[in-house]
Amino acid sequence: MDNSSQKEWSRRRFIVNVTGAGTAMMLKPLAYPASNQDDPRVAEIVARTIGIDTHNHIDVPLNVEEFPGPKVDMVGEMKKSGLSAICMTFAVDYQRLTKEGEAYERFLNALNAMDEVLRSNNMKRALTLTDLQAAHKNHLATVIQSVEGGHFLEGKLDRLGVAYGRGLRQLGLLHDSDASVPLGDVYTNPARWGGLTAFGADVIRECNKMGILADLTHCSNETINAALKVTTHPVIISHTGLDTQLGGNQNMAKMMRPRLISKEQAKIVANAGGIIGVWTHLSDTPLAYAQNIRAMADVIGVDHVCIGTDTKMTPSYRSPGHSNSQTGQNNASNRTDDQSHDGNNANHNMGDGKNPVRVGERTNEAWQNQQDGFYFAVVRAMLQTGFNEEDIRKIGGGNFCRIFEAATSGH
Repeated sequence: MDNSSQKEWSRRRFIVNVTGAGTAMMLKPLAYPASNQDDPRVAEIVARTIGIDTHNHIDVPLNVEEFPGPKVDMVGEMKKSGLSAICMTFAVDYQRLTKEGEAYERFLNALNAMDEVLRSNNMKRALTLTDLQAAHKNHLATVIQSVEGGHFLEGKLDRLGVAYGRGLRQLGLLHDSDASVPLGDVYTNPARWGGLTAFGADVIRECNKMGILADLTHCSNETINAALKVTTHPVIISHTGLDTQLGGNQNMAKMMRPRLISKEQAKIVANAGGIIGVWTHLSDTPLAYAQNIRAMADVIGVDHVCIGTDTKMTPSYRSPGHSNSQTGQNNASNRTDDQSHDGNNANHNMGDGKNPVRVGERTNEAWQNQQDGFYFAVVRAMLQTGFNEEDIRKIGGGNFCRIFEAATSGH
């Protein structure tokens, strides 16, 4: 992927596949309820497409003594949302990592807890595009297992094999803090590694070999560009937004600005066949969110945009005494993703006086006074913004399906 002909081959090959994948996805509609506010087109589009959130956090215990964690109604929340699947993710560096082996232990604990979430909801992980299509055809919600940050590897490539065996199919190379054996420069931290490290390059090659989709969110531009020269498969940047779409809250915009992508960098990713997820942050309403999607699509084309909310389908859970601080690992001005879930514009409604109800944190409560499920609201807003059904099918899930198939087929 380090020359123009390879990039053009990649781009053309995987765009051509959109129509074929989309046809298979529309064989049988999902039985999702529609909001009373929806016109018939909204319910029909939601039912006919595989709607996928490419970055959705499910909070689970990281420590074995807290296993299995609270019970959650994943199926109920997903049915309400209208989404067919989520890339169910977690990170192990919310709490500071202080000793060798700790990141890997937390990784395994989290997977065990996620196994229990899926078992109690009678759900399974989708390992291939065929699995996604079968779940949709049979009216079953499903998940793609993801992790945010390669901290658990601790310099050991063989752990990718363990992760793959446990169902991991999407790997976020970086998160907010450096791994003990760094993989590359994090975009919100001072550059230290010159972009992608040698170990980071090895991880991408191994992901290509095994069938794991590489997610380059949190990577600096230098890290992204180096990764695109290494990878033989298209990549995803699952959750960000254009740095020209800052919303109406100046404080929030200033805080989130380092996490956004420029038009120039977005085009580099798209030209290499990749896709970019637009998050719900910095949008006060579904219409503002659809306008942010439109802005991204106008720059890189509808074939390279997806949904990546960076929200939570299920209620928040944090270990007793947990602190969000990564003091000593991140700049003081940085926020972890966990903190960024606090809301699109930091609008908090206090719940019981102790635990705030955070607007924007939950997928089905992404906006103030949201009346219906997430994907229903988004589809309606996208129609109002001028997208047609084919556009929505691609952005809503078809584009992700295309590169997911490219990453996982044959494995």
